[in-house]
Amino acid sequence: MIADLDETIRQLLIAELPIHNGEIDISFDQPRRDWSTRIAKPTINLFLYDVRENNVLRRHQWERLEDAVSNDERLARLKRSPMRVDCSYMMTAWAADPADEHRLLTQAMLALFRFPVIPESRLIGSLQNPPYDIQARVARHDVLTDPSDLWNVLDNEIRPSISYVVTLALSPWQEITGPLVRTRILRLGEAQHLPEEQMLLPDESRPDLVLIAGVVREKATGNPASGIPVALKGTGYVATTDESGRFTLGSIAPGTYTLVTWPRSGPPHERQVAIPSESYDLEV
Repeated sequence: MIADLDETIRQLLIAELPIHNGEIDISFDQPRRDWSTRIAKPTINLFLYDVRENNVLRRHQWERLEDAVSNDERLARLKRSPMRVDCSYMMTAWAADPADEHRLLTQAMLALFRFPVIPESRLIGSLQNPPYDIQARVARHDVLTDPSDLWNVLDNEIRPSISYVVTLALSPWQEITGPLVRTRILRLGEAQHLPEEQMLLPDESRPDLVLIAGVVREKATGNPASGIPVALKGTGYVATTDESGRFTLGSIAPGTYTLVTWPRSGPPHERQVAIPSESYDLEV
């Protein structure tokens, strides 16, 4: 993925500067002394000197993907949020004349400033169809705070450098597919023999609390119906379906209830359900 990022940056600079007939080189090599002595024409160098997780954008949670269907059974698909990684480049310009270097560095900086988010149309290879926008920041104040240390390691003379930080989304996680959870039961009470036996003492004064979930679909097409109100009649529990037609209601004591939904036109639809049950889906 990082190699695709290098090529994306290369093509972005070629198009935006613009660069014709290879008159300017774009390099991702270490700008060491032996490298700089071999330069034959003006060159923009982007040295990737640091890769680390962006903990500000860290999200430890599961994301719901589009449901799958297998043998007429609807399955839930879940995947953990991708890791966000900052790729930090040091951008420098190399030419025989310092004025040419400064001019080239300015043009490259202005070209990159125009794209705080790299457009999807410019992305190459594995970067295409990213889960999040690929953000890019030029000349950040909190990186390259002491470039002399880096130049000493590279064994080269210090020269003007600009930071360029691109945030990628990397997903090391496996997708998990399983049956839809339609009922979740919360039991309250006093426990004994923990942790060997996770049992609650019987207590009829504390009934189970049930959270239910279902899908509202259009009867004519079978497509999910979004933005449809759903209620448990006489309880005050009301929800609205999301873009996938899903709704959740609870927490509810077990029993027999009436689910009510209001289509965009026509009278409301009612369905009697036992809670807990295997399905709470509705059609409108």
